[in-house]
Amino acid sequence: MKINKNINNETLTISVDGRLDTITSPELENEVTSSIRGIKELVFDFNELDYISSAGLRVLLAAQKLMSEQGSMYITGCSEDILSIFEITGFSDILTIK
Repeated sequence: MKINKNINNETLTISVDGRLDTITSPELENEVTSSIRGIKELVFDFNELDYISSAGLRVLLAAQKLMSEQGSMYITGCSEDILSIFEITGFSDILTIK
């Protein structure tokens, strides 16, 4: 998995390339928690995300909780497979997906 971060004013965009699973999710969680201070909008760009496991979903849920206290969060660029995972797990009702 590769993670790219871009900060523009108070917006943090995190692009994830590859698989977000049990092995890689701690890396994303560290990136989010270390970069979130002062951020009003968190954007996850999943254009290059191939797979997300329950561990990856947990990271998104934790990020959503953090951002609900200081701003907003949304996800963009999901493939049909990733959207299907969000729908099956009910995360499409919890997260903002554009």
